[in-house]
Amino acid sequence: MRKPVLDAHLILVGLPGAGKTTVGAALAKALGCPFVDLDADIVRRARQPIATIFATHGEAHFRALERDATLRLRDAQPSVVAPGGGWVTVSETVALLRPPARMTYLKVGPAIAAQRLRRSVHLRPLLRQDPVGTLERLLAARKSAYEAADLVVDTELLTRQDVIDRIVSLMQAESPPRGGRP
Repeated sequence: MRKPVLDAHLILVGLPGAGKTTVGAALAKALGCPFVDLDADIVRRARQPIATIFATHGEAHFRALERDATLRLRDAQPSVVAPGGGWVTVSETVALLRPPARMTYLKVGPAIAAQRLRRSVHLRPLLRQDPVGTLERLLAARKSAYEAADLVVDTELLTRQDVIDRIVSLMQAESPPRGGRP
């Protein structure tokens, strides 16, 4: 099986707990390209955790930082990118990369996502009170943006490696071989 070549960013979107960071890092390694966690980039540059940015400066400020981080990717080497779950809801920010970037929606239900996040829920201010209910509301608000992705992979019953294999397989099916040979 040939390894697909990234000629543009591959952006993983989905609810918190969908596996964007976990799958993204392993997928980038499998593809031999960089991995960019936008939230980690924002935290590093702002020198504050996201929860502090939200609490101190508000969501609008965070979205501006997210836009700046996205802008930095425009001229960067094609990478696997894991933005925060709400990145996809700001169409102007998405349009900075897409096209040519391709989006893959890592689909997961709110109950499974909450279960996956149980150890880190204290780091996620939106999820502290009612994780499943909050994730249900987030999914309802973001579903159409998530489903506008180029690829959709349901991650609920798949291992991390299965998700990676599925994404690679879907990418291969969509891109013709270079030089006319498989």
